[in-house]
Amino acid sequence: MAIRNRMPPWHENFNLPNGRKLLLRPIRPEDGPPMQAAFNLLEPEAIRDRFLRQSNVAPPELVLLLTHPNPKTEIVLVAAEQLPPGEALVGALARAAIVPGTRQAEYTILVSHFVAGQGLGRQLMRKLVKWARRKYLDRLYGDTLKSNEPMMELALSLGFVAQPHPDSPELVRMVLELEA
Repeated sequence: MAIRNRMPPWHENFNLPNGRKLLLRPIRPEDGPPMQAAFNLLEPEAIRDRFLRQSNVAPPELVLLLTHPNPKTEIVLVAAEQLPPGEALVGALARAAIVPGTRQAEYTILVSHFVAGQGLGRQLMRKLVKWARRKYLDRLYGDTLKSNEPMMELALSLGFVAQPHPDSPELVRMVLELEA
């Protein structure tokens, strides 16, 4: 019987059109320091808007939350260099978390401008949809700035529907109904 070279669950090699190779995988606690360095390059408001809209969690605490997801209620995936966690530069992050008391999850995707537009966001979104289906959820949704046309086009191409945001006229809620 042949031995297959199988990767662990939720791992995938991803080749960018420019030839760069990344590894899509679940986040690891060791990814915290490189992520913290990357978050330090972003505005605090941008981080909160994408990850914890209702919170005043600072980047160090946010990194701790992201690198220690509850496997029963959330998934956090990264696209990183093919180096050990902690050494690998993280180029993208995707998170889905079940909204407490519901059968729906909210997603967030952050793709570095260095690797944007190369299919990485689409592949990460597909993985989040797959995770949500495996959790037997009814809906997956995420909030997108109206000005973020590439993200809106990506979500629409995967079957999401744009809905008005309940709290902000600057945002659009992208919703995918998962019912079979």
